[in-house]
Amino acid sequence: MIDGVHIVKVGAEATGGAYEVFEVEAPQAPPAPPHRSPWAAALYLLDGALTVHVDGRSYQLAPGATVAVPAGAAYTVEVTGAAARFLAFTTGDGAGRLFADLAATVPADRPFAEIMPLLQQVIRRHSVTVA
Repeated sequence: MIDGVHIVKVGAEATGGAYEVFEVEAPQAPPAPPHRSPWAAALYLLDGALTVHVDGRSYQLAPGATVAVPAGAAYTVEVTGAAARFLAFTTGDGAGRLFADLAATVPADRPFAEIMPLLQQVIRRHSVTVA
């Protein structure tokens, strides 16, 4: 989620690199293209509404609902209300490194077409591919 704010709740350094936990705050915006990452994730919706598309299936989440995303699955997250807040549990330490790199490299206030080359460079560095 390019427009989401990712707040580290449990960093990989606290888990020996086994997993990470993030709180994600995201406004309604066009979803990122479906993509694949080398880490698995579980999303737990706190507030708002989400539709999570995983390998061609769509899951509509209301607060309290969860969805699992296997490593390597093609997925995207769509905020279907005004905004959403959810917890993302990810395996390994790759998601945190990706989010930190995105925050440091890709300007949040620029048009998507302008940041696309930077975004592609960052995701390649972290073994994320567009599905």
